[in-house]
Amino acid sequence: MLLDLIHSCLTFQMALACAGLALCCYLVNLTYLGARVVTPVSVNYHFTRKCNKVCGFCFHTEKTSYVASEDEMKRGLRLLKKAGMRKINFAGGEPFLYPDKLAMLCHFCKKELGLESISIITNGTKVTKKWMEKNGQWVDVLGVSCDSFDEATNIAIGRGTGNNVKQLFKIRDWCRELGIKFKLNTVICTHNWEEDMASMIEKLDPFRWKVFQVLYVEGENDDKDEDVYLSKRKRNARKLLISDEQFREFCDKHQHLGSFVPEPNSLMASSYLILDEYLCFLDKGAGIEQQSRSILEVGVQKALNEIYWDQEAFSKRGGMYEWTKDIAGDGSEVGGCGPVDKTMEW
Repeated sequence: MLLDLIHSCLTFQMALACAGLALCCYLVNLTYLGARVVTPVSVNYHFTRKCNKVCGFCFHTEKTSYVASEDEMKRGLRLLKKAGMRKINFAGGEPFLYPDKLAMLCHFCKKELGLESISIITNGTKVTKKWMEKNGQWVDVLGVSCDSFDEATNIAIGRGTGNNVKQLFKIRDWCRELGIKFKLNTVICTHNWEEDMASMIEKLDPFRWKVFQVLYVEGENDDKDEDVYLSKRKRNARKLLISDEQFREFCDKHQHLGSFVPEPNSLMASSYLILDEYLCFLDKGAGIEQQSRSILEVGVQKALNEIYWDQEAFSKRGGMYEWTKDIAGDGSEVGGCGPVDKTMEW
C-alpha cells in the first residue's frame, strides 16, 4: 500500500510538471502569435542628414554626417521589400547632395526590387535637368519643398536663394517631360501662415500639395537660440509654432485647390514610417524622439516593434494614393493624381 501511495504521488507530481510545461509553451506561443506584425507599406528613408539649407523648423537635423555603405543600404532595402514595402521615399537632409548615390538607390529599388513607387523629397536647389533625363525613368514622384513665394519670407525661414520660384517651374517642366508626378510640400509657421499661395499653386499645378503644420520634435528642433547661433546644425522651432486656429485659417484659404492635402500635427506626428541613416526606425511623435535598433541587426519586424507607427493616422492623412507615374493623367484629379483625402482632425 505504501508503494502504491508513493507511486501515486510521483505520478501526480509528474502530471503537474507536464501541465506546467504545456501551459508555459502555450503562453510563449500565444505571446508570439500576439506580437504586433506591421507591414511597412510606405517608408521614408532619410539616408543623409546633410543639407545646404538652414530651415528653422527642420525636424531631421544634421546631428551626424554618417551615410551607410551601398551594400548596407541594399541589404536594408531588400529586407524592407521582403517585409511588404511597396513605396520608398528618399529624403534627408538634402538627397541631391549625393546625386550618384541617389541615382543608385532609385535604380535599385525600381529595377531590382520592383517597387511600385520611388519618390524623392528635395529643396530643389541641386536638381539638374541632366540628372533628371538620365535617372528620371526610375522615379515616380518628385516632391519639392516650397514654403513661400516671397523671398523675404524664405530668408526668414532659412530657405532663401533668390531663385526659388524660377527653379520650381523648371523642375515642374522637367517632370512633365519625363512623366514624373510633381509634388509640393509646404510647412506652415509664423512666417507664412497669412500668405495667400493659391494663384502660384494653380500655375505650378502639382498633383499633390502637402501642407504641414510646423512640428516640434524633442531632440531635433528644440535647441535654445544661443545654441543655434553657435552651430548651424541646431534648430529652435518654438518661435515658429502656430496654433491650430492659425493653421485652419491658412487651410480655409486654400482648400478649394484640387491638389490640397493638409496635415495638422494630430495627423503628422507618428504617421510617417521613418528610417534614418543608420537604418533604424524613428518615432517623432509625443515626447522625445525614439530610435529602434537597426534593421540590419534585428530585422524589420523587431525594429518596428521598438517604435510606434500610427497606421490609422497614416490612412487618415491619405498615405495611400496613386503613386506610380504609369497611371498619371487618368483625369480623376487636377494635376493627374488619384483621389485625395482632405479630412482633417484638429
